[in-house]
Amino acid sequence: MSEKILSVNGLMMQFGGLLAVDSVSFDVSKNEIFAIIGPNGAGKTTVFNCVSGFYKPTAGSITLNGKAIAGYPSHKVARHGLVRTFQNVRLFKHLTVLENLLVAQHTQIKSSLLPGLLNLPSYRRSERQALNNAVKWLDFMGLRQFANREAGNLAYGHQRRLEIARCMITNPRLLLLDEPAAGLNPQEKKDLADLINQLRNDFDMSVLLIEHDMSLIMGISDRILVMEHGKPIVTDKPEIVRADPRVIKAYLGEE
Repeated sequence: MSEKILSVNGLMMQFGGLLAVDSVSFDVSKNEIFAIIGPNGAGKTTVFNCVSGFYKPTAGSITLNGKAIAGYPSHKVARHGLVRTFQNVRLFKHLTVLENLLVAQHTQIKSSLLPGLLNLPSYRRSERQALNNAVKWLDFMGLRQFANREAGNLAYGHQRRLEIARCMITNPRLLLLDEPAAGLNPQEKKDLADLINQLRNDFDMSVLLIEHDMSLIMGISDRILVMEHGKPIVTDKPEIVRADPRVIKAYLGEE
């Protein structure tokens, strides 16, 4: 895992007088599952929002595949191969499951307005490819039977899988997952862990995630960054992080 997909150096994010993120640095390598953990208010989601283009950081650098992206808007970051999910599932809930996956491909459809208006062969080929891609991901996620159901009517676990499929259909190199296990039952969490590993292994990609479920984090992560009060405490392998006194203090306090 030597090739760096993402490098974050000296990241700072200030909101008025509040320094939410203070001098955070880490990198994510090719095919690595990297986790960020910490108590509530540690600054994890703020880091995610800076990396994914929802916030413009106050200071620091963010490099994706060798290109500086700090301050890029989220849609431009996505075009460079970084996509994300959210703690609260954000689907087009009144569109069908299939339509959600078709909409996600709008930036990849190689066709302009005129071919669409004239229904030219190039436009039909592009539409056919988008449909084939959508069906492929429905099958992969076990959602094909729900293809024509409104996304908002899916069970919560299936909504999570659809949101991940919507990200993956854009062929990312780095997938950011914001508390993907939130609201899932124990079996769904196990299935999620298997899915994350399968995505990494089958699609030659990296995963960066925030999660409160420690059993999930410790089971799938290659390395973990622990944060507290906006600052990094330690970055290391799960077995070392688990035993670090600073981490235990951050989560459990001290006498």
